[in-house]
Amino acid sequence: MAPYTNAMLILGIESSCDETGVALVETGAGAVPRLLGHALHSQIDMHRAYGGVVPELASRDHIRRVLPLTEAVLRQAGTTLQALDWIAYTRGPGLAGALLVGAGVACAMAAALGRPTLGVHHLEGHLLSPFLSADPPAFPFVALLVSGGHTQLMRVDGVGRYELLGETIDDAAGEAFDKSAKLLGLGYPGGPALSRLAQQGDAQAFALPRPLLHSGDLDFSFAGLKTAVLTQVRKLGDALEARKADLAAATQAAIVEVLVRKSMTALQRTGLRRLVVAGGVGANALLRQQLDAACARAGVRVHYPELHLCTDNGAMIALAAGMRLQAGLVPLAAADRRVGGSYAFDVRPRWPLAELSA
Repeated sequence: MAPYTNAMLILGIESSCDETGVALVETGAGAVPRLLGHALHSQIDMHRAYGGVVPELASRDHIRRVLPLTEAVLRQAGTTLQALDWIAYTRGPGLAGALLVGAGVACAMAAALGRPTLGVHHLEGHLLSPFLSADPPAFPFVALLVSGGHTQLMRVDGVGRYELLGETIDDAAGEAFDKSAKLLGLGYPGGPALSRLAQQGDAQAFALPRPLLHSGDLDFSFAGLKTAVLTQVRKLGDALEARKADLAAATQAAIVEVLVRKSMTALQRTGLRRLVVAGGVGANALLRQQLDAACARAGVRVHYPELHLCTDNGAMIALAAGMRLQAGLVPLAAADRRVGGSYAFDVRPRWPLAELSA
């Protein structure tokens, strides 16, 4: 398939879980991708009362937010819907109802405008998001994808050229943060709260396990760490409040050490000299600090998305669509619905990233 070489204005819509993101990215014609407009609404306050994401409430809120956010992005960019060349949306993985909102709005908008649409893999969006940063990477590289639901190490040789090196066999790193925070009574969302509290604690105060640290493979497991935190909470009893910061610091240190050690091992085994870190946990300050130090010692370049692009967002969806188009990975008939006159769509709540490999 021939690549799309013309400059393109791509609207990206992200609605896979509890954040509604819309963004406008300009890409193509050999130019560096540019983020022209970006708007995001987080549902944290709404879900906090329930201690976690309520899928039905998430879907309903996406319906309320997506069009106002689109209008805000177009105002930021100083352009109109008619100027759009493509409309991209998150096809999966994620919550089925939430995905259907973004997909439905994107395809309805595209039908009204007579524009082509493209469904994007959420994790590919995260994987490629550092290409919008001030220090974009170059292929090939090792990618550490760390988010609330995913922890994976990938070898990335180009757009659509992904090899899974290791992944979590139970809880992801983000889940370990959130579940441990809940055990400590830190509320929702737990991960950021635990990281803030950890700054006041002594990471050496508790000897917590580092699951699979010496397993010889690149897989992850964090369920045992959560159990160890629960055990300590029960042992402390009424003394927990006084030791909470120390336990938070020890928990964060355990998670970060595993992520750093496995990432460096992946680099050694592949022989690659570049690491990309993406996903919400990639914003963790201790993780960035320790990865920076480890990569500096090894003479490896490390790249992160900008902090405001670490969480789910529309910019990564628009960018991933543009990069797939530039790489010639999108069949015209599958993307340009005008060809067949149909804007029918589906979503993939479960969608392995490996299926995208070219």
